[in-house]
This record gives sequence, C-alpha cells and structure tokens, in this order.
Amino acid sequence: MGTELLAPLDLAFWHLESDAHPMHLGALAVFAPAPGAGPERILDLLATRAAAIPRLRMCVRDVLLPVGGKAWTVDKGFDVHRHVERVVVADGDFMAEATRLAGELMERPLGRGLPPWRMYLIGGADGGPFAVLVKLHHALADGMRAVAIGAGIFDEIAAVTSARTAARGRPAVPPRSWLPDPREMAGMALGRIGEVGRALGVGASVVRAGRLDLWGPSAFTAPSSGTRRLATADLDAGDLQRIRRAEGGTANDILLAVVAGALRRWMAGRGEVLPAADPRALVPVSRRRPGGAAASGNRLSAYLLGLPVGAADPRDRLRAVRTAMDRNKAAGPLKGAGAVAVLADQLPPLAHRFGAPLAANAARMLFDVLVTSVPLPRSALSLGGCPLTALYPMAPLARGQSLAVALSTYGGRVHVGLVADGKALPDLDRLAEAVEEEFTELYAVVTGTDRTPVS
Repeated sequence: MGTELLAPLDLAFWHLESDAHPMHLGALAVFAPAPGAGPERILDLLATRAAAIPRLRMCVRDVLLPVGGKAWTVDKGFDVHRHVERVVVADGDFMAEATRLAGELMERPLGRGLPPWRMYLIGGADGGPFAVLVKLHHALADGMRAVAIGAGIFDEIAAVTSARTAARGRPAVPPRSWLPDPREMAGMALGRIGEVGRALGVGASVVRAGRLDLWGPSAFTAPSSGTRRLATADLDAGDLQRIRRAEGGTANDILLAVVAGALRRWMAGRGEVLPAADPRALVPVSRRRPGGAAASGNRLSAYLLGLPVGAADPRDRLRAVRTAMDRNKAAGPLKGAGAVAVLADQLPPLAHRFGAPLAANAARMLFDVLVTSVPLPRSALSLGGCPLTALYPMAPLARGQSLAVALSTYGGRVHVGLVADGKALPDLDRLAEAVEEEFTELYAVVTGTDRTPVS
C-alpha cells in the first residue's frame, strides 16, 4: 500500500477531534476461555495478525497539495507492540470490570504521529473469560469498513487471508498520487461542477432541517466533560424476528423503537418531564454498494428520526418509527440534516481545516443522540481457539452529545453498546437495563407472550 489522500469525510473526522472528543470507533469483543489459550499466546496472536493488516500500518501525514489536505502513508517505523497492550482487571464480576475499564480506555485520544488504532487485551484470572477492546479512528474507517479491518484478528478470517496471500504472493499496490494526470483534469473539472450543484442541494436540505428549538434541559444538554462510560445490553435476535413478522418493518425499526422506549423509561426513573418535542436520533446510513469496490474511506450519510418518547404504548412507538423511517427512505439519504456527511464529501480540504470548530459546535443543532447498527459476519468466530461470545460496538460522541447507541447481531443475540459522557450520564447502567426491559415489554405486547429480561 502506497500513499493516498484522505477522502473529504475522513479529513472532516480528523479535524473534528479534540482531547475531550476523541473521534474513534470501538468494539468490545468478549471471548470464552479455551485450553492452552493463555494471555501471552492471545496477545502474541493479536500483535501478529494486526501487523499483517496493511491498513493498520498507515498513518496520517501533511501534504503540500491540495492545500489543507492530508494523506495516508505507510509508517516506516511501524512497531505493532506500540498498539497492542494487555490490561488486567480486578477479581470479581468480569463483565462489570471489563466495561468499566473499556469506558476509561475510550476516553483516551489516539496518538496522531502513529497509525491511529489500539487494541487492548482485557483479562482477569488465567483460564477465565477475556475481552479485546479495539479502537480505530473514524478517519480510518466507517462502521462497515472497521468490521472488515478488525475481523482480521479472528482465526477464521486470518486463515482465509493467509491462504489468499500465499496463493497470489504480495503484489505491489501502486501508490495513489494526490497530483492528477493532466489528461484527467478536464473530466475532473466537469465533475466538480456537478459536485458543486449537488453540494448546494444537500446544503439546503441540511439548513432546512436544522433546529433552533433545542430539546429542553436534560442530561443530553450537559457540558462535555471528556469522560466516558460504557454499558451493555443483550437482546434475543429470535424474538426480534418474531416481532418483525408480527408487525412488519425492519429489524432496525424495532431496535430504534426499543431505544425510544428505553429513553422514556430512563427519564421517568430520573423524574424528568418528557420533552414537548421528541429527541432527534441521527441514524447513519452506509453509501457502500453491495458488491462494489471496498473503498477505504468513509462512505456515509444519515437519516434523522424523532424518537417517539411521548407515546405511552410500545406498539405505537414502533409504528411511529416505521412511518418516519419509511418517509426517510423515500426521500433518500441526500435529504435532511443527516446528509451533512454527504455535504462534507463535497468540501475542499482547507474548508475542513478551518470549518471543523464550527461544524463540531453545530452538531447539537442537528441531533440529540446517535443510534447506529453495525453488521457482523454471521459465521462463528474465535481467537486462538477461544469462541467469541459477544461483540459490543461503540460509537464516538460528537461535541455537545452525551449518548451514542450502537447495535450488532451475533450468535443469536443483539449486542447493544452504549457510550456516554461519564459525568452527564453516571446512571448509564440504568439506561442499559431499560433497553432490555423495553424489548421484553414490546415482545409481550406484540406476541402476547412474556419473556424474562436477559440478566
């Protein structure tokens, strides 16, 4: 892999970062123990497999042209041991300790002079369960691309990758220059004219969807502290499909309705008055085409959704979400404030450098909470023979945001990762419990069958 410019949206994520707002994605993968798979062997496997992933050898460097741009280049002094670390948790409830520690580790920004990623092996007593926390800067990958990169640590993916590499050797990848071929200049000029028109249309949609009437006082409007808490919830994927068959819509519609109901429960438990206007969720949408080229940069837009916390009945909340999401999909991902990511793709590098502070402060005008779904491989995965039992994705917090919710499905379970500002939401564990309680109630209302919440 040679040198390539950061795509405009990647550059935006790079400049949006501050010490109090690190812009990295994360995932906490939990494994069951297996004979002979001690921590030293697992740590060695992590280092060896991470070092074999070309993308993880890339760091960000300044370039002369275009002005304000940056490029991915191979770190000539790459040392994987700077990026892989073992952390021992105290005896006791392993998951409670692992999630607490993961929250603290997510607070730390990634060093800018090195490839922007870290992996932590989190374990307690030898022979017990362990977890791997993966942190990837959002400039390096969006959710789908992060899964493709991070999957390289698993036994099944690493074996296939090694076999393919051995079969074809290591072909040289020509570097991507940031100076276009003169013959391409005319075509690029025409393309930019079209992009300007597209950007104006997207920009108008963003402005129209912006808000001056922000959600009333709550934990979501608290000043950012730079601290992070992580909480997790687990739902039954089979029950999710049963709800879907009964009510229609998509699995994502159901999960969004569950988040809305959980927020309602959580606010009621805090003694908060329900807001007059529904809180807004930003729901990322991938713009990657199935079967298309695996572009390395971010390919995102998003939908905006008013989470119907004011509706008292779980089925009414689900139907409200379905209606709103159907409307979003009919309009397409280039409409509404969620299209700000597409707009970022149309701006020149210099605009990102100087406009990042303004864009960061504007996030609060557009949405209140991020809710995203991350697709995972359906096959069983393992690390050093230790089976993966759960994987909780984690999304970054924008400036002015106190909560992000990410969901993934694996092994018949929906794993929910909640990331929050530690001081604004010290009771995040209660919100995680409310997610499970709401899912249980929705299942009971839709199917007429009770379910005991997952402990």
